Amino acid sequence: MAVEIKADQALRLLQDVAFGLVLEAKPQAAPDFTLRQLAILLTIYLDQPPHTVRGLAKRLNVTKPVVTRALNSMGKQAIVARRRDEADRRNVIIQRTVKGALYVESLADHVIAAAGKIRP
Repeated sequence: MAVEIKADQALRLLQDVAFGLVLEAKPQAAPDFTLRQLAILLTIYLDQPPHTVRGLAKRLNVTKPVVTRALNSMGKQAIVARRRDEADRRNVIIQRTVKGALYVESLADHVIAAAGKIRP
């Protein structure tokens, strides 16, 4: 189901979501992700696994070190976890966590709330 909104409404939606995340953030309580980190996180949680560093880098057209740095930040906050692929030890499998799932759910709540403010 596609929702049609104007450019200014789309930008206001993005602004409202960003404000909601910033205003909710308390020191050490909620992660403060860059857009790149958020794109990686949403790919991990919305797209079908398995996810690898190599696959995420290819999907986002960035280098593997870029993905690794983002995963390091998310890993420190227990938003994602990593493990070696037993079938191919060269690969690192990215796993979802309960804390990460709760964060993504909270993010969805912010988007829903912001979308409710859109005026025709």
